[in-house]
Amino acid sequence: MWFELLILVIGIAYGFLYPGKEDKWGLLKTGAIIGIVLGILFGLIALFFAPGAIGLGVGMVGGIYIFINIVMLVIIFIVGVFIGDFLEGALKK
Repeated sequence: MWFELLILVIGIAYGFLYPGKEDKWGLLKTGAIIGIVLGILFGLIALFFAPGAIGLGVGMVGGIYIFINIVMLVIIFIVGVFIGDFLEGALKK
Protein backbone atom coordinates (compact mmCIF):
# COMPACT_ATOMS: atom_id res chain seq x y z
CA MET A 1 0.00 0.00 0.00
CA TRP A 2 2.73 2.49 0.94
CA PHE A 3 4.83 1.58 -2.08
CA GLU A 4 1.92 2.20 -4.47
CA LEU A 5 1.22 5.54 -2.79
CA LEU A 6 4.88 6.47 -3.20
CA ILE A 7 4.71 5.56 -6.90
CA LEU A 8 1.60 7.76 -7.25
CA VAL A 9 3.32 10.70 -5.53
CA ILE A 10 6.39 10.28 -7.76
CA GLY A 11 4.10 10.25 -10.81
CA ILE A 12 2.38 13.44 -9.65
CA ALA A 13 5.75 15.10 -9.14
CA TYR A 14 6.93 13.92 -12.57
CA GLY A 15 3.82 15.28 -14.28
CA PHE A 16 3.97 18.55 -12.37
CA LEU A 17 7.70 19.29 -12.60
CA TYR A 18 8.22 18.50 -16.29
CA PRO A 19 6.62 21.22 -18.43
CA GLY A 20 4.07 20.24 -21.07
CA LYS A 21 2.10 17.06 -21.50
CA GLU A 22 3.99 13.79 -21.01
CA ASP A 23 3.80 10.88 -23.45
CA LYS A 24 1.64 8.52 -21.37
CA TRP A 25 1.41 5.90 -24.10
CA GLY A 26 5.22 5.86 -24.36
CA LEU A 27 5.49 5.48 -20.58
CA LEU A 28 3.06 2.55 -20.66
CA LYS A 29 4.91 0.83 -23.53
CA THR A 30 8.27 1.28 -21.79
CA GLY A 31 6.84 -0.05 -18.52
CA ALA A 32 5.31 -3.06 -20.30
CA ILE A 33 8.63 -3.86 -21.99
CA ILE A 34 10.48 -3.59 -18.67
CA GLY A 35 7.81 -5.79 -17.05
CA ILE A 36 8.12 -8.45 -19.77
CA VAL A 37 11.92 -8.51 -19.58
CA LEU A 38 12.03 -8.65 -15.77
CA GLY A 39 9.19 -11.18 -15.65
CA ILE A 40 10.96 -13.52 -18.05
CA LEU A 41 14.32 -13.00 -16.35
CA PHE A 42 13.05 -13.65 -12.82
CA GLY A 43 10.81 -16.46 -14.03
CA LEU A 44 13.79 -18.24 -15.61
CA ILE A 45 15.95 -17.63 -12.55
CA ALA A 46 13.24 -19.08 -10.31
CA LEU A 47 12.66 -22.00 -12.68
CA PHE A 48 16.29 -23.07 -12.98
CA PHE A 49 18.07 -21.87 -9.86
CA ALA A 50 15.48 -21.71 -7.09
CA PRO A 51 12.51 -23.93 -7.87
CA GLY A 52 11.37 -23.89 -4.25
CA ALA A 53 11.88 -20.16 -3.68
CA ILE A 54 9.12 -18.55 -1.66
CA GLY A 55 8.04 -15.19 -3.03
CA LEU A 56 9.08 -15.72 -6.63
CA GLY A 57 6.43 -18.31 -7.31
CA VAL A 58 7.10 -21.37 -9.43
CA GLY A 59 9.06 -20.67 -12.60
CA MET A 60 7.16 -18.79 -15.25
CA VAL A 61 4.13 -18.33 -12.99
CA GLY A 62 6.34 -16.11 -10.86
CA GLY A 63 7.48 -14.30 -13.99
CA ILE A 64 3.90 -13.62 -15.04
CA TYR A 65 3.14 -12.35 -11.53
CA ILE A 66 6.13 -9.98 -11.67
CA PHE A 67 5.07 -8.72 -15.11
CA ILE A 68 1.53 -7.99 -13.91
CA ASN A 69 2.83 -6.18 -10.81
CA ILE A 70 5.20 -4.00 -12.83
CA VAL A 71 2.49 -3.07 -15.33
CA MET A 72 0.12 -2.19 -12.45
CA LEU A 73 2.81 0.05 -10.91
CA VAL A 74 3.34 1.74 -14.28
CA ILE A 75 -0.41 2.37 -14.56
CA ILE A 76 -0.42 3.90 -11.05
CA PHE A 77 2.55 6.07 -12.11
CA ILE A 78 0.72 7.21 -15.25
CA VAL A 79 -2.37 8.13 -13.19
CA GLY A 80 -0.03 10.24 -11.06
CA VAL A 81 1.37 11.86 -14.22
CA PHE A 82 -2.20 12.71 -15.33
CA ILE A 83 -2.85 14.33 -11.94
CA GLY A 84 0.47 16.20 -12.09
CA ASP A 85 -0.25 17.47 -15.62
CA PHE A 86 -3.70 18.60 -14.48
CA LEU A 87 -2.25 20.44 -11.45
CA GLU A 88 0.44 22.03 -13.63
CA GLY A 89 -2.18 23.36 -16.04
CA ALA A 90 -4.53 24.50 -13.26
CA LEU A 91 -1.87 26.35 -11.27
CA LYS A 92 -0.28 28.08 -14.26
CA LYS A 93 -3.55 29.69 -15.44
